[in-house]
Amino acid sequence: MAKIILFNKPFNVLSQFTDAGTAGSTRKTLSEFIDVPGVYAAGRLDKDSEGLLVLTDDGRLQHRISDPKHKTAKTYWVQVEGVPDDNAIQTLGEGVKLKDGMTATADVRQIDEPADLWPRDPPVRFRKTVADSWLEITITEGRNRQVRRMTAAVGHPTLRLIRYRVGSWTIDGIANGEWQEA
Repeated sequence: MAKIILFNKPFNVLSQFTDAGTAGSTRKTLSEFIDVPGVYAAGRLDKDSEGLLVLTDDGRLQHRISDPKHKTAKTYWVQVEGVPDDNAIQTLGEGVKLKDGMTATADVRQIDEPADLWPRDPPVRFRKTVADSWLEITITEGRNRQVRRMTAAVGHPTLRLIRYRVGSWTIDGIANGEWQEA
């Protein structure tokens, strides 16, 4: 039976077990949090993003989760600069033109700040004169920095990005920096 690990990845942690960056680099990796041999991340989550990272020892499952042709739904909680109007929400949902083409349709809605949200370290930098708000965005693609590029394209840059769900798995009950077996 496949081993599946659900990890609530903190901000500024690489989605890999080793840092292949520059010599002497001190970037945090998964190895500082997870000591389970033979599991690998199914997909990526940028180091400046937080939330659910699924790890498994099953190559087929890993491929099914990360390959865009399988259209695994991923839900993000997105703190954006400003308060998107109905037109911006509709545009995000219908698809946004990016440099690498149109995005697929997405489910987008405004939400209150998620309950029991952990503080980010370091905190998000705010501008006193600009409001911020939260969106929940569900996509089935997985382009590089897609959600960030989508919100920027409609005039609301992402301040904080938290992946809440991958398929049927969520971060519910998993503290930031902690993991559990599925």
